[in-house]
Amino acid sequence: MAKLQEGDLAPEFTLQTIDGSVSLAEELEKADKGVVVYFYPKAMTPGCTTEACDFRDSENSLKGAGYTVIGISPDSVESLQKFVDRDNLNFPLASDPEREVLEAYGAFGEKKNYGKIVQGVIRSTFVVGKDGLISSAQYNVKATGHVGRLRKILGIDS
Repeated sequence: MAKLQEGDLAPEFTLQTIDGSVSLAEELEKADKGVVVYFYPKAMTPGCTTEACDFRDSENSLKGAGYTVIGISPDSVESLQKFVDRDNLNFPLASDPEREVLEAYGAFGEKKNYGKIVQGVIRSTFVVGKDGLISSAQYNVKATGHVGRLRKILGIDS
């Protein structure tokens, strides 16, 4: 699994959401500065809920700063619908059941889970600029406080 770094071209994708499909190219076209793409293991689990709700609560300030958000997991569209409905999520969640996009971003592979090495989704976040290049690549992020740290990186909070 190759990890992406700042300056790498972000892999293009088109995935299904509860509202149809979402593509990185279309979201970049609409965004003023770029797109935050984050990968999470499983909808409606405690850590993923914390992270998604943090993105939800920061959506207006992220948009105001010129960024849109896309969350990606291997969950089915049906599971994503339940997650969106339960937690009033206000940004697209995309389904990658084949894990092709997860693997392209280096967000699927070996990780430690409760001290054991397992294969799974590596909680990761990328900021993709208007030029399609990655300006921030973060792997193994913690769900709690992650969005706050990202807001500082983006210059939203000092």
